[in-house]
Amino acid sequence: MRKWILICLTMTFFQQCVNVDDFDVPKGDFEEPQLDGEIVTIASVKGSVAQNTEGIVTFEDTNTYMEGYVISSDEGGNFFEELILQNKPKNPTDGITVLIDENPLFTRFNFGRKVYVKLDGLTATTSNGVIGLGLRDGIRLENIPASLLNEYVIRAEETAKITPLKTAVKDFSEAKENLYIQLDNAQFSQYDVLGENRKTFASGASDEFDGERLLESCASPATAILSTSTFSDFKSLLLPKGNGSLKGVLTRDFYDEYYIVSVNSPADISFDGERCDPLSVSCGKLDQEGEKVLFSEDFERLTRNKLVTGNGWTNFAQAGTNVWETYVATGGNASLGVSARMDASGSGDESSINWLITPGIDLTENPTTRLRFQTSTSFADSSVLEVLVSNDWDGDPETVTNATWQLLNDAYIAKNSDFFGEWPGSGVVDLSCLSGTVHVAFKYTGNGFDNFDGVYEIDNIRITAE
Repeated sequence: MRKWILICLTMTFFQQCVNVDDFDVPKGDFEEPQLDGEIVTIASVKGSVAQNTEGIVTFEDTNTYMEGYVISSDEGGNFFEELILQNKPKNPTDGITVLIDENPLFTRFNFGRKVYVKLDGLTATTSNGVIGLGLRDGIRLENIPASLLNEYVIRAEETAKITPLKTAVKDFSEAKENLYIQLDNAQFSQYDVLGENRKTFASGASDEFDGERLLESCASPATAILSTSTFSDFKSLLLPKGNGSLKGVLTRDFYDEYYIVSVNSPADISFDGERCDPLSVSCGKLDQEGEKVLFSEDFERLTRNKLVTGNGWTNFAQAGTNVWETYVATGGNASLGVSARMDASGSGDESSINWLITPGIDLTENPTTRLRFQTSTSFADSSVLEVLVSNDWDGDPETVTNATWQLLNDAYIAKNSDFFGEWPGSGVVDLSCLSGTVHVAFKYTGNGFDNFDGVYEIDNIRITAE
């Protein structure tokens, strides 16, 4: 997504800077434009690109106009010098980006406005991962100059009610790019919105050009990314804490590596419902371990870059292709000999959810059971490691997601802010308030893309009792 800054210049003669929010869409009598050519669809424009072996088409002497409905708005500053058009107000099937060297655009081309785009003289090709229209510059697109805007983009009388296309993250595809979508039963990661370090849309210290925040689905393990410009009016607003629906444009990131969703305004996010986070349990912490060792693992029995197996472990990939592997490193980020590592980088997976689960521990025979371990992170970014416990899982990998898992809130896990070369301990975590046979799980959540592909390592796991 393009980035922008509105600059007001003071010159020798008086010149007034105008806040774009002061503009209104022109009202009054309006006549439907009389076009002297054939009207074509967005699908036909995209089809022309697909049929061209070079993937780029310049329209000449076609006497055609492409019609579409505006689904983007630069009023909030999250879109810049572009109009996103889709083919229908309801149940759309095709979308396209029109690049325009003008700001603001919402004052004339408001959300839902039907427009016609004169094709002769314009070029269509893939730009930043999606099909776009503009002026040709070699094999790339330039914005349509503001002086030619009225010639190329023509307002129709109709402003339609846009009905978002309901979809799920797992169903994101090229066919839905540049469409106005709705995600239901969604929420931001609890690690971004709960606790003392609640994040904003895009004003964090690490946010450069865009702020990317993890969206979770309560209906499936799939995750998505909300992208917000650091030049948007709402960049400093805190993310909403609850669960609900979100409406926005489905597109690709600047480098065309993964799907993102961009909203026109924070009003398009309605997260007022109850969250669907895992249950949690807290039995407290103790001063020392027990003398009776129920389970122990330092991974020294395994060789580097091998699947973590044996010793009763269950190594399960709920989503994605990577699994927990052994790892050895030296230098400033040295491992503790052989450690277990989860790293989603380079996988290309849009979701990585990976479990490493201990064998069952009988608390009936050992009511004073306690747990300790060490963790390390190599720039975890927005990936997450959680430690959970279940007393109703039957040990079958196929039923991991059907069991009841509770977060062990008392266990300390290395944070992104911790020095990457250190291995902080969890503390001695009391499990005595639980009952039955329990399994302890180390659950990694991330994906294979920048900002969500961090590395976590675990080592020196001990479960003991008095």
